[in-house]
Amino acid sequence: MIIPVRCFTCGKVIGNKWDLYLDLLAAGYEEKDALNALSLNRYCCRRMLMTHVDLIEKLLTYNTLEKVTPQEFEKIQQERDQQQEF
Repeated sequence: MIIPVRCFTCGKVIGNKWDLYLDLLAAGYEEKDALNALSLNRYCCRRMLMTHVDLIEKLLTYNTLEKVTPQEFEKIQQERDQQQEF
């Protein structure tokens, strides 16, 4: 979801390093070199960035306040079933 502010194990602040990490990867750095450039020497902190899955953009597309009637829900399920048959 959202990158944690601190490492779960040692408590080092890592939340401000996520964007820099992505920029370094986009610039062609290997993961090891990017983490070294960010001064993340402990494997617990390295784990926090390397294993993070950024789902916030996907979750923002869902509207939790949207109401669906039972008829609309059945129609959606039928469409999904038809798509899965192909």
